[in-house]
Amino acid sequence: MSAGRSINTLSQSWGTPHKYVKAVKDFFGGFIDLDPCSNEYSVVHANTEYLLPTHDGLKESWNYPTIYINPPYGIDQERGTTIKNWLAKCAYAHNEFGSEILALIPVASNTSHWKKYVFTKATAICFLYDTRLRFLEDGIDSGKGAPMACAMVYWGNKYEKFFEIFIEYGAVVDISNLIDTKICSDRLYAELFSYNN
Repeated sequence: MSAGRSINTLSQSWGTPHKYVKAVKDFFGGFIDLDPCSNEYSVVHANTEYLLPTHDGLKESWNYPTIYINPPYGIDQERGTTIKNWLAKCAYAHNEFGSEILALIPVASNTSHWKKYVFTKATAICFLYDTRLRFLEDGIDSGKGAPMACAMVYWGNKYEKFFEIFIEYGAVVDISNLIDTKICSDRLYAELFSYNN
């Protein structure tokens, strides 16, 4: 169980709906530099894509100006990773490379990964109005809604633009005042690097 619900280990490739891909591209000026956890049916079409399950984007460089991520929400049994590893890498890439990052993730504000990598590292959150977001399955809108609420989380320096674009899709909250700048980055990303090594 996680955040009061069971973890679905089979749902590793739910695709981002078209309207959110458009919003992300609008935010990034028309294109996305990196999608580190893409799949063969993705409609994101980033300039660089690491395709799951064969290409492990967590082990690759995220030194790109703009990154969009719709990470696997379940457990990757083979690699022993969860969404917390993806969120740790988001926080790391923004801190280390100045990457502007958007992540479409389930709302799980009571979890340790939200406390460690969203609330104290991200700039803003858009809590999406789509309470049962319809992800694409194999690139197709099947009409089935997700069993959880979702949010678009932003690590970056353009809050006003994030607000302007994403206020149409949900309640936008500036959380930049929660950023903890006192914690050493080596300690912050211990989970990420223990996985990578």
